[in-house]
Amino acid sequence: MRPNVVVVLADDMGWGDLGCYGSAIPTPNIDRLAAGGARLTDCHSASAVCTPSRYALMTGRYAWRGPLKNFVLMGHGPALIEPDRPTMASVLRDAGYTTGAFGKWHLGLGWRHRDGSVRDAFAPGAVLHDDVDTDFGRDIDYSAAVTGGPTELGFDRFFGIAGSLDMPPYAFISDDRTVGVPDREKESYLTEQRPGLQVDGWREDEADVRFVGEAVDWLRGIEPGTPYLCYVAPSAPHRPCVPPDFIRGRSGLGDRTDAVCLVDWAVGEVLQAIAERGETENTLVIVTSDNGAPMIFDDDGDMAQHRPNGDWRGQKGDLWDGGHREPFIAFWPGRVPAGSLLEAPICLTDVLPTVAAATGTALPDGAAEDGQDLLGALTRGESLPADRPVVHHSLGGRFAIRSGRWKAIFAPGSGGGFSEPSISALFSAGSGKAHANPAWDADHPDGQLYDLSTDPTETTNLWSTEPDTVAALYTQLQSICQSESSGLPFNALPAHSPVP
Repeated sequence: MRPNVVVVLADDMGWGDLGCYGSAIPTPNIDRLAAGGARLTDCHSASAVCTPSRYALMTGRYAWRGPLKNFVLMGHGPALIEPDRPTMASVLRDAGYTTGAFGKWHLGLGWRHRDGSVRDAFAPGAVLHDDVDTDFGRDIDYSAAVTGGPTELGFDRFFGIAGSLDMPPYAFISDDRTVGVPDREKESYLTEQRPGLQVDGWREDEADVRFVGEAVDWLRGIEPGTPYLCYVAPSAPHRPCVPPDFIRGRSGLGDRTDAVCLVDWAVGEVLQAIAERGETENTLVIVTSDNGAPMIFDDDGDMAQHRPNGDWRGQKGDLWDGGHREPFIAFWPGRVPAGSLLEAPICLTDVLPTVAAATGTALPDGAAEDGQDLLGALTRGESLPADRPVVHHSLGGRFAIRSGRWKAIFAPGSGGGFSEPSISALFSAGSGKAHANPAWDADHPDGQLYDLSTDPTETTNLWSTEPDTVAALYTQLQSICQSESSGLPFNALPAHSPVP
């Protein structure tokens, strides 16, 4: 019997947010999965922010190989995955699986504007990023179906939101249409929310509860014996953190950490639905996150009491590990040994080839070119290559590469993340537009090199003392980024060698 697959992707949940990674936050459901399966300690999202990270999870491919070179899409951003691109959903659906996605999409949709146009992410000169001073969707015909979304990329069922809870439109989407019409200005704004339209009665604290309810109802309606892929993407603990009343106060540490408890509750509800179907033993469950946690907002809690990214340096958006090192738990009774620990570096690009292998499904030629199959490591204890190169990508579109003990960051500071020198350093004075190839800060060295075997928290920069290592890593990164399939103007690195 082919196994079912459940993938839970939290939003902005850091490496240090779960109890099984040393947190004081109560996460009993996820902790039980870790105890009964595998916990990975060196997992990295393919980007330090959400849209490109989600692209990589779905396709097994770095997002910068496509049109998105930096930043994220807004809720009205154009569809980012090509119609013929194999995705986790399309690969499994073609193999006879029924597929459902519930929660945050944030990979763009083909919204129809009132003039009949639909933005195309792949058109020459396409604009992917919406400025804060735009109309934020007021020119969209919300009575029309969206295109290029989950139901055209392999999912039989979708219920969720277009972007994050801080982005319009403030409305649910069922399959390819909004639930109701966002026809009025948002009535009140929470922290960091952008202006835009909402449907009548919209409430942020109901969103994740609704996603989970839709997922559970869908699971209960699947014909017995039909294999399925269930992708659950809570908005929590991304801002605004609005835990519902039955969760609020559970952590004792504030709204953001309560939102982590909400993710754990969601996992528990899905697991219960699977158990009711008698399918626990035949279901591979993966729980992870799209990027690191932000640490710059005063109302996110006391960092002295709880460090959401553990001891890793940096935060969401950064090239330091705090920006992209993620929790990763794999649970499959009888196949993944209970209590196993994997410490080799992996990337969320690896999820698609691993799921394909677990379900006995062949990947199409050329699919998931940036992923590796983890099944042997998870189920049989096979070794993973310790020197496998993993490319890191920041909010500002700068690059780093991890290879073996070494990590090279080809940018100063956070590389255009949220830590100083932050994303603001990548903006031209007064224009609000990001440079395509920002000048490097003359007050900082040309880059950073860390020996992670002795300096895992990235405190001692060896850039100037190990020029041969820097040069070798630079060449390796160039080779990966300039491969035939990348389509990447290699302008996020200096054109010249970084080594004198």
